[in-house]
Amino acid sequence: MTPMMASSSFLAPPLPLLSSLRQPQIHPRCDSLCPSSLTATLPPPPGSPRCNSCCRCRCRRRPSLSILCFSQNSRATYASEEERNKKLLESYGLDPSDFLSRSDNEPRRRRRSDQGEEVGKGKHVPLFQESKPPLRTTHKLLQVLGGKACRKKLLSPKGMDVRPMMEVVKGAAFGILQVAGGCPASLRPGRWLDLYSGTGAVGIEAISRGCSEAHFVEMDPWVVSKVLQPNLESTGFSDVSVIHTVRVERFLEQAEQSLDNNRTFDYISVTPPYTEVDYSVLMDQLAKSPLVGEDCFILVEYPLKTSMADSCGHLIKISDRRFGRTNLVIYGPSWAEKKRTSRKHIQ
Repeated sequence: MTPMMASSSFLAPPLPLLSSLRQPQIHPRCDSLCPSSLTATLPPPPGSPRCNSCCRCRCRRRPSLSILCFSQNSRATYASEEERNKKLLESYGLDPSDFLSRSDNEPRRRRRSDQGEEVGKGKHVPLFQESKPPLRTTHKLLQVLGGKACRKKLLSPKGMDVRPMMEVVKGAAFGILQVAGGCPASLRPGRWLDLYSGTGAVGIEAISRGCSEAHFVEMDPWVVSKVLQPNLESTGFSDVSVIHTVRVERFLEQAEQSLDNNRTFDYISVTPPYTEVDYSVLMDQLAKSPLVGEDCFILVEYPLKTSMADSCGHLIKISDRRFGRTNLVIYGPSWAEKKRTSRKHIQ
């Protein structure tokens, strides 16, 4: 054997006709696109893996390479197979665009459908449409517990957007205030400031029990127009009420900057949303606020695992009680603690 003949025996067999690789067909035994016309019996280049992605078909049984084999149900599988097929064709010195042109159109059509485009109709329909927020509604589950408007129903929003004070907590709070103020049957006449008022149930209860005026601070315009104002109108307390549609922090800042020294209050209720308030900062701001009168009472509702100071400015803690997951603390002047203690001894 001549040297030329010996070297030719190690050459790879000739390439098959590539015209047969242009028409892929669905395999009759599986759902994947695995055409027998795109299967070449060429030995793979060094380091290239065999294609075993076909399921239940003869392509797995014979030692052949699938140039195009992808699953119609998995875009990730298709992408990996397409990249491998391109590398395989390039290793043989072939142009991948001549053989994979039909498969390239398939992902383009998928991308259009994924983006929600209506091809040919001139319309664009987004795949994910923005959902409209649910309508906010109210119900009548609250009522006034005592005083002139006793047992009158109050509106409150459905859901957890506004969390009114529980009736058992509200009843206990006003009972403590009345005893500490020296009038067990009613509140001492004075001005009430209801911070984070929401439904206005606390301020309305105060007017019903003897307060001469109440100010409500609520930042949500919907709550003010659909809940707070209707509650004041239904109880007949609109003439002795003032609504401030502003954030509590801003309201307290404006009071510090004001030069009016006659804006002090006799009662201040603080019933904020637990997760949106830093109680240490809030109570420090109240302690320095000119809104706190000399004989003022401050009523604060706070959650568990929250430490409250023993004093708030010149006021001392006269009561601290727990109601399930809710705690209630009341600060007042020193003489109020003495009256409350002496009444306990009499009873």
